[in-house]
Amino acid sequence: MHKNKKNTRRDFIVTAGKASVAAGLGMTILPAMAAVKTNVTMGSFAEEVPYTQQPLAYAYNGLEPVIDALTMEIHYSKHAAAYAKNLADAVTAEKVDTKATSLQQLLGNISKYSGKLRNNGGGHYNHEFFWKSMRASADGNKPGNSLLPAIESAFGSFDAFKTQFTEIGKSRFGSGWAWLVVNADKKLLIGSTPNQDNPLMDISDLKGTPLLGLDVWEHAYYLKYQNRRPDYINAWWNVVNWDVVQQRFNAIG
Repeated sequence: MHKNKKNTRRDFIVTAGKASVAAGLGMTILPAMAAVKTNVTMGSFAEEVPYTQQPLAYAYNGLEPVIDALTMEIHYSKHAAAYAKNLADAVTAEKVDTKATSLQQLLGNISKYSGKLRNNGGGHYNHEFFWKSMRASADGNKPGNSLLPAIESAFGSFDAFKTQFTEIGKSRFGSGWAWLVVNADKKLLIGSTPNQDNPLMDISDLKGTPLLGLDVWEHAYYLKYQNRRPDYINAWWNVVNWDVVQQRFNAIG
C-alpha cells in the first residue's frame, strides 16, 4: 500500500533531522519607532550558550497544544542535536579554543570561519536560545517592568509589536528566524535572518543583542500546521516565556 502525501511528508521530516543546512542570503529588517533607554554594545550581553546541547526545561509534550510532542521530540533530538554534534566536529577541525572563546564571540567573528561552522554554530545557538524563549502555560503572559513600556514606545503598542513581528516571520522567504533585538544605536528592532544566521554574526544585516527569536523553518511546525506558517506563529505567542525575555532585557542595563 502506498503512503499518502501527509505520511510521506511526516516520514521525510523524521528522517531529515541530520540534513546539512545550506547557507542563504536575504534579510528583512523592520526598524523600531523609538530608541531604547539603555547603554548597549551590540552583543555585549548576549545570552551565554554552551557549545553542548542542554536539557529542555519541559517535556516534549510540555508546549501542547501549540507545539505537539512529536514535533518537539524530532526538533530537539534530531535537528538541534545534529547542529550540536556538527558544531563540535567543526570547532575541533578548525582548532577553536572553546575554553578561551565563547560561542557568542565565535559568532561575532564567524566570517573568519567555514560555512560548516557558521551553519552549525548558528543552528546550535539559535535553538538553545529558542527553547528558553518558551514555557508551558504561558497564555496571556506579557513582558513586564521595563520591557513592556519599551516595546510600546518603539512600536506603538504591544499588539502592534506582535502584528509586526508576526508579519516578519510570515514573510521570511524559505527557512530562517524572526528576531527582536536591541542594536548598537540603542533601538529595538524586529527583523529576520536566513537559515541559521543570527544577529550576533558579523555577516548578518540584522545586528544586535537578541531578546526573542522564532524558528520559522518548516521542521518547527510542519507536522501540526503543514504549510500554515501564520497559524503556527499566531499560536506560538501563547507559549512565549516573557519572564526570560525580560531577564535578557534587564541584562542589557
